[in-house]
Amino acid sequence: MPKTKEIPIAGGLDIALPKMALVRQRFDDARITDVENQVISQIKRPEVQSRVKPGMTIAVGAGSRGITDIKTVIRATVRALKELGAKPFIFPAMGSHGGATAEGQQEVLATYGICEEFVGAPVRATMETVQVSQLGDGTPVCVDHQAHEADGIVLVNRIKPHTAFRAPIESGLVKMMVIGMGKIEGATHMHWHGCDQFHDILPKAATHIMQHSPFLFGVGMVQNAFDQTAIVEAILPENLFERETALLVKAKALMGRLLLTDIDVLVIEQMGKEVSGTGFDPNITGRNARNTTGFSEPRVQKIVVLSLSPETRGNATGLGLADVITQQLHDAIDYPATYSNVITSTFLDGALIPIAMPTDQQAIQLAVKTLVRVKYGQARIVQIKDTKSLETISVSQPMLPEVDQHPDMSLISDPAPIDFSPGGTLKRL
Repeated sequence: MPKTKEIPIAGGLDIALPKMALVRQRFDDARITDVENQVISQIKRPEVQSRVKPGMTIAVGAGSRGITDIKTVIRATVRALKELGAKPFIFPAMGSHGGATAEGQQEVLATYGICEEFVGAPVRATMETVQVSQLGDGTPVCVDHQAHEADGIVLVNRIKPHTAFRAPIESGLVKMMVIGMGKIEGATHMHWHGCDQFHDILPKAATHIMQHSPFLFGVGMVQNAFDQTAIVEAILPENLFERETALLVKAKALMGRLLLTDIDVLVIEQMGKEVSGTGFDPNITGRNARNTTGFSEPRVQKIVVLSLSPETRGNATGLGLADVITQQLHDAIDYPATYSNVITSTFLDGALIPIAMPTDQQAIQLAVKTLVRVKYGQARIVQIKDTKSLETISVSQPMLPEVDQHPDMSLISDPAPIDFSPGGTLKRL
């Protein structure tokens, strides 16, 4: 990468930046206080537990998405199944994530604490699949081989808005069943149709899977804006589409968001697959490369991303949605993991590399420098930790009058110059 001083930038990057202030956003904080017991009570509902017979081997699917209580929910699911006389094991249901290898997917689960020592059941990872059916156009419908060979399958996942399409059913148990449980092979087949067809393809494929595999039930979770578990529900196959649709409505109502809708520069401290399938969530940034309706706010001119999270293990899928990154982030990219993910999704622009600058400070200055019709000291800048952490944010002084007038926002610090270290590193929230 060329040194900054070698890049011809008219006037350089020594530009005035506005002062910033900490702001608190308020959201509904309804949550479950005892998640483990809630899971067990849901599985012990008569109509659910009647599906589990003593001696059954049951494959419990866990994904790559970062979910606050995921290891607790998996452990509670294992405990409930054991109490009913079953023999559960865990399998990764995450499509091509984890570098599309069995070892990589098992390591992803381990980073979330999902291991035999904690959850009480062995983790069995494979990329081998079985074709159980096909769609009307001949598209193969595949599922994890070990799960298919078990006596029963239980899937555990968070229900939330998807990052690339809008439909009654978006990201949750149905998508995990079709794409996650299909591994890289099944995920590739489904993505061939394009996300704009997922509203139709995913329910059709899930119907085939439920008809030809031993799917017992799913454990659906909904989180509030603070990444706390607000809803846990065991869902039977015959009610899956109806209940996931209803829970998605609740998820959209509870999710966090940026309450300021016009932003010049959005600074995201870190991105990662545990944060969003696209590294940083278009539902929060308003930026979707698919031109899909439903992602119109906030209106953001430039997005700056400073780093990859440790949990993403170098997977930088979605990076192409940013405008500027840092050299630190650039150097942390695991290209095989990122490429396998974006190739499977068919969205190759998800791996495009934005302009990389040596420091946080220079990355932010470049974004401000290239704003259209905005004076440097008047830039509307918002800094967030990531797109899941939205209670405390930092906003620039020109936005403070809107903060004062918003019923769900409050100022928690006085405006001050942006805090960079001598080496140009931005102080984290």
